[in-house]
Amino acid sequence: MTVDEATRVPVVIVGAGPVGVTAALLLARRGIRSVVLERHQDVYPLPRAVATDDEVRRILQAAGVGEEFTAIARPANGLRLLDARHRVMAEFRRSEHGLHGYPQTSMFDQPELERVLRDALARRPECELRGGVEVTGIGPDTTGPVRVTYRDDHGEHELWADAVLGCDGANSLTREAIGAVWEDLRFEERWTVIDVRTDAAVRCWEGVDQVCDPDRPATFMRVSEDRYRWEFRLQDGQETVRELVAPWLPPSYDGDFEIVRETRYTFRARVADRWRSGRVFLLGDAAHLTPPFVGQGLCSGMRDAYNLSWKLARVLQQGGDERLLDTYESERKPHARHVIRLAVAMGWAMTGGQDGAAAIRRRLLAAACRIPGLTELAGRDLSPPLPAGPLVRRKVRRGLVGTHCPQPWVSVGGRHTRLDELLGDSFTVLTATEPGPSLTALAHGLGVRAVPVTDLNDDGTLAAWLRAGRADAVLLRPDRVVMDVVPAGGRDFTDTAAWAALLHTTHSPLPPRRTAEKSLLRSAIR
Repeated sequence: MTVDEATRVPVVIVGAGPVGVTAALLLARRGIRSVVLERHQDVYPLPRAVATDDEVRRILQAAGVGEEFTAIARPANGLRLLDARHRVMAEFRRSEHGLHGYPQTSMFDQPELERVLRDALARRPECELRGGVEVTGIGPDTTGPVRVTYRDDHGEHELWADAVLGCDGANSLTREAIGAVWEDLRFEERWTVIDVRTDAAVRCWEGVDQVCDPDRPATFMRVSEDRYRWEFRLQDGQETVRELVAPWLPPSYDGDFEIVRETRYTFRARVADRWRSGRVFLLGDAAHLTPPFVGQGLCSGMRDAYNLSWKLARVLQQGGDERLLDTYESERKPHARHVIRLAVAMGWAMTGGQDGAAAIRRRLLAAACRIPGLTELAGRDLSPPLPAGPLVRRKVRRGLVGTHCPQPWVSVGGRHTRLDELLGDSFTVLTATEPGPSLTALAHGLGVRAVPVTDLNDDGTLAAWLRAGRADAVLLRPDRVVMDVVPAGGRDFTDTAAWAALLHTTHSPLPPRRTAEKSLLRSAIR
């Protein structure tokens, strides 16, 4: 097939929401050009997602907008379960200093996040955003580039892409194009979502409240200095917004009360049966839908973008094997399903269901919340270890493999920075001691350096992490997941043959970016 070079691009991204733009930025930082096609000309002005976790803040850092997001985000305390009389049943505290170097829960305004991301996109020469267009066709599957057709005010157009990322939401054309169908995880409820701006002294605890009342389940949170969100399951009555939110307001309050948005949603729990066909991929709501009760809808999509972007860049630019792309779905789908089930469980905890056993379930929930240590266990990180696979060389059930490396602040050569900013975007070998010849050779084959954690001058976090994991060294993937370990007393990674063929680990140059940081790191480890 001969394709006009004027219409050939490495990656087409369908949808310029947070997931699509983040994917474009992550690819751009690895030198991959993309065209983003979006039906809207500008950022959607009304708030939707309002919460994120520390892992996603680390992803935003990797996309180059970490500081900009910090300026518009505010930490939150976590989650409380309240009974029908708004008495606290359980409290799931979230720390201001999570594993990834950020508050474990942050509140934000989605239009502000989208503006930050689009401003960053406009600064990247590798990215082009085409707004006000309607994508009309994708595919069919071929062994060569994928054809994408779209129309705008000037007529019909086509692009040919080495890969297509469908970030086009719940009604995804991309999902339809690859023949994927929904697997229903059996949760569907109609809720009303109300965003309010007011100067009233609204009663809140600077976190998220879930009211576990089968007659009127509700969610409440403070989003910004003067903006709040309520969510209520729809009832037959016609209560006004003031009547719905009255329990949180001062008695007889009649001051300013601006309704920013009032809309109705159907919360669903679904997973697409497949996330890939050839070089066409599904991300975000195109691949999975989760009820909002654990605040992970947007977070799951951002994890999709981070997981896929480095693998796709490796295949397109660095000779990675096509099988590397198979690990996107095999790694992300189990986690997405896990998060959806947690959200569904929280939904049942809030409502208790409507059958004869509802009262029994509510009593069991209240009793469980009083068990010492249970709330701490339930409030742990929402990102469990990745399942074992080609890029997760798990030898024992528990250990560091498949988990994330922490991100402390480090000091090297007089520079104080976050760990990821120093290490860059590629693989990294972190060692508890000076690396031996075999580790040095492996790192050289990956085009990276083996870095002793003692040279990074952190607060002891990394050394303690390696000791707790009984590891003398770890191989970190570009997404900071531990891929393999050298156990304490060991000499080398023992499973290199299993993943080397996927990465084509013959000697390659260091990634062509961050020259100053690479020089700084080289000087630190000489």
